[in-house]
Amino acid sequence: MTTNNLDVELPDDFETYPNETKELVIAYLTQLNDIEKKAYTIGKSHLGTSFNLLRSNGFNDWKKKK
Repeated sequence: MTTNNLDVELPDDFETYPNETKELVIAYLTQLNDIEKKAYTIGKSHLGTSFNLLRSNGFNDWKKKK
């Protein structure tokens, strides 16, 4: 599992996720376009600790389509 190609920060609680979830998060963040990356970064910074990628609409919609 490599995170070297990500242009965004991982969620703060990433290390607590099970390996399967970590892989999904990395796959999701890798496929984001520039606008989605910017929205993710803004959401993460503005919401702080209340931001949860696993509960976000974008992640859940992506997971359903996967």
